[in-house]
Amino acid sequence: MKNLIVIFVLLCTTTLLAQDKLINFGVKAGLNYGDNGKIEYPDLINAGNNILKEKGDARTGFHIGMFVRANLTDNFFLRPELQYTQTSTSYDLSGIASTDYKLSKLDMPLLVGVKVLGPIYVMAGPSLQYVVNNDLDKVEVEDVKNEFTVGLQFGAGVQLGRLNADVRYERGLSDNQARALENGLTEVRVDARANQFILSLGLDL
Repeated sequence: MKNLIVIFVLLCTTTLLAQDKLINFGVKAGLNYGDNGKIEYPDLINAGNNILKEKGDARTGFHIGMFVRANLTDNFFLRPELQYTQTSTSYDLSGIASTDYKLSKLDMPLLVGVKVLGPIYVMAGPSLQYVVNNDLDKVEVEDVKNEFTVGLQFGAGVQLGRLNADVRYERGLSDNQARALENGLTEVRVDARANQFILSLGLDL
């Protein structure tokens, strides 16, 4: 978590030194809609086979954070962000039972944007992610395999004065799983990669 904050501060400082007249700081918030992948109950006796494997149902989450927009030219800009994100996925285990998986993380998208028509722009780039907490309903969850992961974001937005709004799609690129023991006996694995649409509203300060 500290590494993400240090990187964000360094990017902001470097950008300020290089583009002292073309910088905008801002705050943002919005909704996330998607899922975190499949849940698996492996057969511990016959290794390699799954007793149960189910796709998650998408749920709505949220994010809140800040951004810096550095205008490199009239049409190109850089937009590093730092935000707290919480997502949720629901699993219906073949009609037998249901459970929810909640994931909290710090995201740092490093986006490159292009203005395409008036106030409309498109942008894309990697998103560095640090898992803060993950919780599977009624099940004791161990730490995820990798606390630091990488995703990809791309989307489009509009800038109207100090206000901006955008919609993006994000997909986790790094393979990552959370493991748990249900009732202390049965192993559970959850795909912790994000697969979601993101709607954000921002305000230049």
